[in-house]
Amino acid sequence: MRQLALELASPPAPTLANFVTGGNAEAVAALRALADGAPGERFIYLWGAPGSGRSHLLRAVLKSLADAGRRVRLFSAGEQPVADESAEVVGVDDVERLDGQAQINLFNIFNNLKESSGVLVVTGDCPPARLSLRADLLTRLAWGLVYEVHALSEDDRRAAVLDYANARGFMLPPEVTDYLLARVPRDLSSLRALVDTLDRVSLEQKRAVTVPLAREVLQLVQQKN
Repeated sequence: MRQLALELASPPAPTLANFVTGGNAEAVAALRALADGAPGERFIYLWGAPGSGRSHLLRAVLKSLADAGRRVRLFSAGEQPVADESAEVVGVDDVERLDGQAQINLFNIFNNLKESSGVLVVTGDCPPARLSLRADLLTRLAWGLVYEVHALSEDDRRAAVLDYANARGFMLPPEVTDYLLARVPRDLSSLRALVDTLDRVSLEQKRAVTVPLAREVLQLVQQKN
């Protein structure tokens, strides 16, 4: 197991197709329409608790727009946005972490994209009215569509993990599923990455997928982190 420490599976790339919708049908439909170029709102704010999937959705819709030929710029969590006149689509993750200058920059980015028919997708940890940001920026964030991204229920998480394992061609026993769900972060990408790793280790070591094997893999992941 030690030799596998640098070979842990990476989470699958976020797409709209591999997002488990749960209670987020309206938000996903709006993002699909945006990705498909349908006429409508070009400014979307997504908020939710950590692990709810808001960052997944942000990256997924930006990927779809990039694949469609749009010039995309993503500012990841903690990265301060700056003006980029070449970008037609801008995404900003974790807006609540922006400092004063970055908030001014985002305000200007919003105005530029509005004038140029661009697209802006922003995520945060709470609704615009509860963010501790500049008042003029809060007004802009609330100007477009605002959606709360709801975390998956336990039943939805279980179904998603089982479906993912089935798609990889193996069965995840109920006791292993219970073990993983009780110990892995709520975000689905972490669960999927662990399922990938568990599948590969099982094949490499010719061992059945059991709780002891899942415990070994999880300990390895925790040591690496």
